[in-house]
Amino acid sequence: MCSGEDDVFRGDLGLRQSLACIVMLLVHALSGWAQAASPIDFSVPAQPLDQALQAFSQQSAMAVLVDRELTAKRRSMPLHGRFTARAGLHRLLEGTGLQAHYSAAQAFTVRPMRLPVRQQGRPASATPAAGSYALAIQQAVQRALCRSPLTRPGGYRAALQVWIDPQGVVVQTRLLASTGETRRDSAVIEALRALRLARQPPGALAQPVTLLLRPMESTMDSDCMTTQGAPAV
Repeated sequence: MCSGEDDVFRGDLGLRQSLACIVMLLVHALSGWAQAASPIDFSVPAQPLDQALQAFSQQSAMAVLVDRELTAKRRSMPLHGRFTARAGLHRLLEGTGLQAHYSAAQAFTVRPMRLPVRQQGRPASATPAAGSYALAIQQAVQRALCRSPLTRPGGYRAALQVWIDPQGVVVQTRLLASTGETRRDSAVIEALRALRLARQPPGALAQPVTLLLRPMESTMDSDCMTTQGAPAV
């Protein structure tokens, strides 16, 4: 048994006990890491986020500390299939605007999405670059949604937010207003997963970027683009 008393470290017996204590701690840490890295069969339907996290905790054996005010009015993505605990949690949190923060191999909490800040040579007042990039975002998002008849813009209204990392990858999406169909909501989030933009975001770009998808009145061309009713930033 590990002890913090000084006499544990006196003499050869104390040294052996100390080494045994260190070995026990390493075994415990590695055991927790191995358990977190092993695939698990998950079955967590889309539901209020606090309930989904509770179900995830039970199925993964991970401890979770949740601020109910933070998770209120947020819904989880469905999680069905075989994933490691971390990969499963990442998918569960997609569309919520939250990310996991791990306090140990088998314990986590959630907090608002945060992105690393990339150092910029330009001053933060370079707003034209941000405006141009916002247009690039809406076009890339629309192209991604056009790949499936279910998510093709034009027949539904929705509001969403996207977070873009310094490399230009969409790392998180949150639906602010539902498309009106749960299946389509999930498909929209899935369509934007790991979407890579053509260039890195400028430092002046405020995040998250909010997009509005609204019904289109004109017909779509082969690129699924219209002259009226396009997504607005």
